[in-house]
This record gives sequence, C-alpha cells and structure tokens, in this order.
Amino acid sequence: MPEPILVIACGALAREIDALRQRWGWRHLHLKCIDAKLHNRPAAIPGRLREMIRRHRDAYGKIFVAYADCGTAGGIDRVLAEEGAERLEGAHCYEFFAGRERFAALAEAEPGTFYLTDFLTRHFDRFVIEPLGLDRHPELRDAWFGNYRKLVYLSQTVDPALIESAAAAAARLGLEFEHEHCGYGGLETSLAGLIGRSGHGQEDSRLLA
Repeated sequence: MPEPILVIACGALAREIDALRQRWGWRHLHLKCIDAKLHNRPAAIPGRLREMIRRHRDAYGKIFVAYADCGTAGGIDRVLAEEGAERLEGAHCYEFFAGRERFAALAEAEPGTFYLTDFLTRHFDRFVIEPLGLDRHPELRDAWFGNYRKLVYLSQTVDPALIESAAAAAARLGLEFEHEHCGYGGLETSLAGLIGRSGHGQEDSRLLA
C-alpha cells in the first residue's frame, strides 16, 4: 500500500482533484480543503494553510498545497518555505489551468478580460454577483466591469450546460464571450509529478511524457 500523500487545496479545486484521483487511481492521495470564499480575503489564506499543515504533519510524510499565489503577495510562499511544503506554480488558477504562455497570450490580446473556470461558472452568483453587491444593486455593473471588454471561460470539462452558463454570465456583465478549453492543465501535471517523485503509480509517467 503506497504511503498516503496529503493535498491541502482551495475548495474551488476539490471537484477537479477528485476527478483526477478517480481517473488515475490515486487512492493514496488524500484531500483536505479550505473554504474557497477566503479568496475574498486572501490575507487570511497563508495563516489557514499554516494551521492545516501543522495539524496534519504528523500523519503524512508528504504534504502538497494546491494553491497558486492567489493574491497573497508571496504570503503563501513564505509559509511554505517555513513549513517545508510546495505548491502549484503560477499566480492564480487561470494561469495554471491555461498554462503560463497561453494565459499570457490571452492577457496580452485583451488586458480587459474577466476569467471564469468551471467552479466559478457553477457558482457565479455566489462568488461574483453577490460579493460585489450586484444582486442588490445591478446598476453598479459598469462601476465594477466598465473597464472590462471580454469574459473568457477557461473550461476544465466540455459541458454544454456550463458553456451556456458562462455565455449567460458574459451577457449579464455586458462582455464579449470566449470559450477556451484547457482541461486540468498544471493541476494535473503537478499532481502527477508529485506522485511520480514519490515513486507511486506507473500511470503517472504517461502524463509527464
């Protein structure tokens, strides 16, 4: 039985990580999540991660953090350097899903772009509309989004219902819509690399080839 590995993840990645566990048979990869709503208070994320790492350190020989920098201005990296853990590469989930070069090209093509993932599309009202008060004051739309021109949906799965929901979100914000399918991107390759370095699973090497 392989030694268990703990992934401490943003709740926005729980569905995707579970899908990858099922796809590749990573039964020894255990998952603990932190509430995705902390992205509205990124300064609180590093402290919560430190708490989670210390709480579970004795039970796991390897702990990996499924966060990018996520608006913490290096706060996550400082905690991980002190606690001896590593994280996903990139500034945010849009970058590690799309890949650094592809995301940079999208951002350069239209700097005024608002991005959605599968998670944000599913929970658009709860994570975009309600925190910005647009459910109560729709007249504030231009104040929040007046400098945006486009909404790009970076999808992890190809789901016609989600594509339709993302297009509706773009229309609601008065933005041009574009769909870019990314799959699991750097989330998949990072987890495969983690498991490969731990010496578990022949299937992982196929992801890294």
